[in-house]
Amino acid sequence: MASATRKELIAKVQKMVPPMLEHFHKGQLGRVGVMGGSEDYTGAPYFSAMASAKLGCDMSHVICEPGAGAVIKTFSPNLMVHPYMRQAKNMLPSETHDSVNAEVVAMLPRLHVIVIGPGLGREKAMQDTCAKVIQEARKQNIPFVLDADGLFLAQTRPELVDGYAECILTPNVVEFARLAKSKGVDEKSDPETLCARLAKAFGGVTIIQKGEKDYISNGETTLVSDGEGGLKRSGGQGDTLTGSLGTMLAWRKAYLDRIWEHENDLQGPELVLLAAFAGSIITRECSRLAFKEKGRSLQAGDLTEFVHTAFLNVIGEKTKL
Repeated sequence: MASATRKELIAKVQKMVPPMLEHFHKGQLGRVGVMGGSEDYTGAPYFSAMASAKLGCDMSHVICEPGAGAVIKTFSPNLMVHPYMRQAKNMLPSETHDSVNAEVVAMLPRLHVIVIGPGLGREKAMQDTCAKVIQEARKQNIPFVLDADGLFLAQTRPELVDGYAECILTPNVVEFARLAKSKGVDEKSDPETLCARLAKAFGGVTIIQKGEKDYISNGETTLVSDGEGGLKRSGGQGDTLTGSLGTMLAWRKAYLDRIWEHENDLQGPELVLLAAFAGSIITRECSRLAFKEKGRSLQAGDLTEFVHTAFLNVIGEKTKL
């Protein structure tokens, strides 16, 4: 797959995208949870969860702090908001770290994929709960995406993600440098080689190194996503990426579970790379479309309304099996 063209990669992505069939029931096309949302950051988990929903997952959840949850509920009635997370200062007398962790972990069997990091912050209790969720997700073989302050866990507690092939990390240039330093990876090389080295240092996780081009690698195979994007770099655009990745990974599970008839010629590790590639090209197209309309005024939320159009433009809808 390393030498595959963009057209060939998209053709493979199209194979893993479920058709819209009458016999599907609620939840089969994706149950995605976004974990973050501290009292200071409410936009990021909303953008991520809405991108997941707009791309086509059936059920989009946000697991967050109560203060964030009250706000996020006003943004959209379409999201399922669970205010189970706690910053230490907001913990009730009847609550403990263990009881909070247990309530959040109990959500995992309801989810196909979890996105960890949007609006999370670095408060210790919140970080510790996410660490517990990662440990339990690994036991249950649930894929997860780490972004923003979720990447701080990979940087400071790399054993949480080491060797887990069901994990995607999405660092920007600064976050990538921090991760490379934490793993002792020399940054004096071209970006494509660096991405592969860091992915290998983490034991084969998939990394999307965001930038002018997105480099995507699991340490063995490296893809390049270089589609045109927008020119405005407002904060929060990466949340559209994480939400899109959540849905693509959920569709990967649907493919592996064979909920529709297909050739079954794509394998698990390759599907993670394809999901990462798809999330990247959809997000870049979202950015291009939003910038074309909004120009310098573009904000992260502007990408949300273009998710479906971007999907149609770069991947397309199946018209027949």
